[in-house]
Amino acid sequence: MFTIAVFPNVTKANIRAILDRVLAFFETKEVCVLIPAKEAALLGHEEHGVRNISQCSIDMALSIGGDGTLLNVCRRTYEQAVPVCGINFGTVGFLVDIEIDEIETKLQKILDKEYRIEKRLMLSGYVVHAGKKSYKGSAVNDIVVTKGGLARMLRFDLSINDTCIANYKADGLIISTATGSTAYSLSAGGPIVNPLVKALVLTPICPHTFDIRSMVISENDSVRMRIKAGHPEIFVTFDGQKSYQIADEDEVIVRKAKHPARIVKFGDKDYYRTMKEKLLGIS
Repeated sequence: MFTIAVFPNVTKANIRAILDRVLAFFETKEVCVLIPAKEAALLGHEEHGVRNISQCSIDMALSIGGDGTLLNVCRRTYEQAVPVCGINFGTVGFLVDIEIDEIETKLQKILDKEYRIEKRLMLSGYVVHAGKKSYKGSAVNDIVVTKGGLARMLRFDLSINDTCIANYKADGLIISTATGSTAYSLSAGGPIVNPLVKALVLTPICPHTFDIRSMVISENDSVRMRIKAGHPEIFVTFDGQKSYQIADEDEVIVRKAKHPARIVKFGDKDYYRTMKEKLLGIS
């Protein structure tokens, strides 16, 4: 039996109506639907709720929300290495590929295996504190090192593959995948990179110099930075959702993750058309 884990974003208004449509569609199919216990209880579907869903055997994960919801699901199911599909109940929707008026049609395509899987690079982030390296998490879009709201700028000693390439002050540094190049990196002046390009983008946030700009490097390069601040307001953030405070003189290492994200795509969507519609507002 096909098993699908559904992850609804319970902060979205009217999310239960969308979840009800999904469950009604699968009710007559040979499909086992699992929902994280907390979300299932909040939305009145305890019969589908399971604890520790990341340890369950599933064939696919389905997010209901926006791109941020799908990013969260990719991280939650990282070790399971399953395809992730998204229903767009958000605003932009670069990654999610099912619109509200397409739900039943696209869910049937999933059961009929009429879709493709795009493997998107993921990042792994590590922090070195007092000589000890610890794994902090993975990201689909970006890993960002930044200062707190009222803190002074950070000083970065930036190295790629053990070669020191820059030393500068800035509010932060974004290490982005090609997938994430249309997110925070773009807002900070970084380039748009087709997600199928095997690259990382390094984009400084408000650098205090004229000669530091975004840099596009190989996906196989390892990025290492030592952060000097003179204050404790230093944070490393994964996809804008999971954040850790780190210490002055700590090092952050970012490299290609072991597993890619497996994003479900259908044949009726084109990256450049989506970019034109979602970013430029041109239909």
